[in-house]
Amino acid sequence: MKLSARTMKHLLNLYPPYIGAGIKVENISDDWNHITVSMKVRWYNRNAVGTHFGGSIYSMIDPHIMLILMKKLGKEYWVWDSAAEITFIKATKKKITAQIHLLDEQIEQIKTSAQTGEKQFPEFHVEIWDSDQSLIAHVKKILYVKRRPTL
Repeated sequence: MKLSARTMKHLLNLYPPYIGAGIKVENISDDWNHITVSMKVRWYNRNAVGTHFGGSIYSMIDPHIMLILMKKLGKEYWVWDSAAEITFIKATKKKITAQIHLLDEQIEQIKTSAQTGEKQFPEFHVEIWDSDQSLIAHVKKILYVKRRPTL
């Protein structure tokens, strides 16, 4: 991906599923290690009891770790989502925010492990908080990373 962080932020905010869910990418750091995403409750993204719809909460997290790794590892690696698990802690009607952050050390460890050509399944954890600093949900993501064969 040759897109700048700023361009990617704007493209994600125009992504129809994000518009439909009311999700906003607030920031992507210039080094692509940190993404902040938020969502406010709207009439079109609440559940039957008026709080955040669980599918939209998960959608806040869904592509971002994969996008970071694709950018940081480059075209020499395949990166896909493999599995995910979300635990809902508390319902809320307040604005919710997730900080998705990968350290350079994590990325280098994944790259080193994938050098063998074997499939790697790194695991990541992201918490979602509301504007009162209450924990709303915990997401576990497992990605598939493998070095592409050289021809």
